[in-house]
Amino acid sequence: MPFTSLVARLPYPSATVQRAVGIAAVLAQALIGVTGSIVRVTGSGLGCPTWPQCVAGSLVPVDHPGIHALNQWIEFGNRMLTGVVIAVAAVAVITAWRVQIDHPSRTRLVKLAWTMPGGVVLQAVVGGMTVLAKLEWWTVAIHFLATTPLVWLAVLLLRAFREGDEPARPLVPGRSVLVALAVVMWLVLAAGTTVTGAGPHSGDINTHRLAVSVETLAQVHGGLLVLYMLLLAVFGLQLLRAGAPKSLWQRYIAVWVVALAQGGLGSLQYALGVPEAMVSFHVLGAMAVIIATATLWTGSRDRGPAVSLTAAPKELATA
Repeated sequence: MPFTSLVARLPYPSATVQRAVGIAAVLAQALIGVTGSIVRVTGSGLGCPTWPQCVAGSLVPVDHPGIHALNQWIEFGNRMLTGVVIAVAAVAVITAWRVQIDHPSRTRLVKLAWTMPGGVVLQAVVGGMTVLAKLEWWTVAIHFLATTPLVWLAVLLLRAFREGDEPARPLVPGRSVLVALAVVMWLVLAAGTTVTGAGPHSGDINTHRLAVSVETLAQVHGGLLVLYMLLLAVFGLQLLRAGAPKSLWQRYIAVWVVALAQGGLGSLQYALGVPEAMVSFHVLGAMAVIIATATLWTGSRDRGPAVSLTAAPKELATA
């Protein structure tokens, strides 16, 4: 294949480069979710009221009656950031592809890398549908929730650069609790989108809101977070019983720190009447919870030693 021969001419990515690409993928996927919240709390969700154009007849912001220039540029800037995310995703694919050329067994790494651009394209389409639907609360919820598995997969990609491809071997028993923890985490995130859907920050003053009491939805959201923490405590007991390695304990403690900080931030945000800046910090905290939980997930199993941190011997790569 011509593309394969072109990629093969690139220098082999060092372990440092592979790690940097993985970290960049995680940050890019997480930050696009945070900037989306900035669009919403500033009321800029329809700063560009059409898609893929910004306004009818123009791909970029132009003077338009009834739309403030700042709102246009905030929404347009978020769209342009998607281009950066796509660029990072493309680099991830090329890096994984270059690794596989020297190490043909690394098909899992390449598949994970391809989820990055594929997911971004899907997100762009969902974002366009959200704009065309005039920011109906449920479309905004779907738009946010579609980002969360991409953040999770980016963490798996980062880990894949530094591990082998053997069947996953659990380091501790009771992995079903960890599965339940991940499921409840997404339920917490989904419940959070309903609170947002009923809350004051719609992205545009004319957008319909979810006609349910914010207090009720916030209680459901908080209750699910308590369930998440209970499952996390149960998993900690399993780590203690199994004599888990230090590295796994470090990941476990990091999840507790992030989850408690996020819970405290959410409670403070609610008590203060949901100020705009705290909404975006709360979304940032949600991304941190996903990253920490995914890191605990990847650290709780072993796929064997990394085989592709260095290039294969020349004669093997040629073969």
